[in-house]
Amino acid sequence: MNETTINAQATAKYWNALKEVMDPEFPISVVDMGLIYEIMKNKNQLEVRMTYTSTGCACMQWIESDIKERLLKEEEINDVNIQVVWDPPWTVNNLSEEGKKMLKHWGVSS
Repeated sequence: MNETTINAQATAKYWNALKEVMDPEFPISVVDMGLIYEIMKNKNQLEVRMTYTSTGCACMQWIESDIKERLLKEEEINDVNIQVVWDPPWTVNNLSEEGKKMLKHWGVSS
């Protein structure tokens, strides 16, 4: 097993937890929107690397607050640091298959 595989296994529960955090504009999780790039765990702390669909997203503070609030519900986690990155930029290719289906359901995507 390589380091990436080990980290993915160690953080799988946090990825699943973030599926409960919805984008405020669409009823799609931040995971299925493709906003979360990486979750790293170091003892009782999580580092979340994420992006937004645009630099002008009006919901940044709400989304970050919701992410922190949800991850801090995990009993072993006592700190969450979020790093917002713009490279690589978000595109529709970041959407999961579930995210694409949800957008299509809501008439946003073809």
